[in-house]
Amino acid sequence: MSRRRVIAGAIAALFLILALSVRWVGQPERVTALILDRIGDSLGLEITARGGSEYRLRGTPMLVVHGLDVRQPGAGVALLRAERAYLSLPWSTIRARGAELTVQRVELDAPVLDLTALQRWRATRPPAEEVRIPTLEDGLEIVRGRVIGDGWSIDRLALSLPFLAADAPVAAHLGARLRSGGTTVPFDLRVALTRPGFTAGLGAAGMATVATESWRMPMRLKLGGRLHDGDDGLGLDRLKLGANARYIAGESQTPFVHGLAGQLRYREGRLTIAPMGLVIRGRDRIPTLDARGAFAWQGDVALQLAGAIARWPDAWPALPPPIGQSNSPLPFVLDYSGAANLSGDTALQLRRDATRFDGRFRLPDVLAWIEPAADGSPLPPIDGRLTAPVLEIAGATLHGVEITFDDATEVDD
Repeated sequence: MSRRRVIAGAIAALFLILALSVRWVGQPERVTALILDRIGDSLGLEITARGGSEYRLRGTPMLVVHGLDVRQPGAGVALLRAERAYLSLPWSTIRARGAELTVQRVELDAPVLDLTALQRWRATRPPAEEVRIPTLEDGLEIVRGRVIGDGWSIDRLALSLPFLAADAPVAAHLGARLRSGGTTVPFDLRVALTRPGFTAGLGAAGMATVATESWRMPMRLKLGGRLHDGDDGLGLDRLKLGANARYIAGESQTPFVHGLAGQLRYREGRLTIAPMGLVIRGRDRIPTLDARGAFAWQGDVALQLAGAIARWPDAWPALPPPIGQSNSPLPFVLDYSGAANLSGDTALQLRRDATRFDGRFRLPDVLAWIEPAADGSPLPPIDGRLTAPVLEIAGATLHGVEITFDDATEVDD
């Protein structure tokens, strides 16, 4: 074989290889699958794109995928899905082959995060302090997001994160709406972290509104704590929340201030704050009180409180003498278990000096009875028993009194 033929054959083979390479590179689905496989292998996840994809190599490399699906291998439920995912990263990151984690920008359209699936995957990963945090030079943008919990969800999620780095504070804008049964909580917050990671300090401030069919409570709040990720779940240590709020029912509005502190955890669909401290500084129909207890939410709400009401609110119906003239605080024990809108039965023990009440009530009924324009029975809509050594009723002084509250009220002495 002549030298000329050898050279010609080599050139032909080179052109054939080049043509095949160009054809392969010109098929975005193949390039996308390769990139997603590499990313998935590093995270212990299966990452696929069920829709079209595109990429760009000129300038800053960019990848766009549609129909993103992220799940643990063999899992029936996706950890994360998104209509569209955009990723741009510099050539230095590509050449470093994982040694450097610098990303130009990340965008997610309509992502859906399953929190239970996320916690299952997190349980298989290294401890939080070993997780590498990427640098996002132009940040992260999420629109129309959704988070799925057990019996609740967050929708209309929008997150704007201008910059992220492992050793730098984080500042973000977060808006969304929490939904649980007939209760919704839209919120709009500015959020800050001392640094990325599950042991960072967290601060948030903004607006939130708890809304049910019969009442609303808009509030301007500030929240702080330290992020936690452990065997007992995700959460916040040293949680502190303070808010200026208004209770709105019908045409009436009542302002008050409240705060709570405790340890917040979320695990297997259950959110708890325990132990918990609660303070309310009210006026008009809202009492001023201090209490300690616990809170749990998993579709329904469980609330236990023990504390004291500083004084009987002036806007409540007057108590009969002599308990109505006493300046003593009113120690109480409250136990509620039911719907998140607090429409279920609440057990209450209330004392003032030697007078004691044990009973049950439904908060919406009592609030409607307290309304200034309310008509009907002069007695509150409660079931229970009041005992007092002395009461003055209709000009008569009664000793050793026991009053039973139900559909008909009886007085025994």
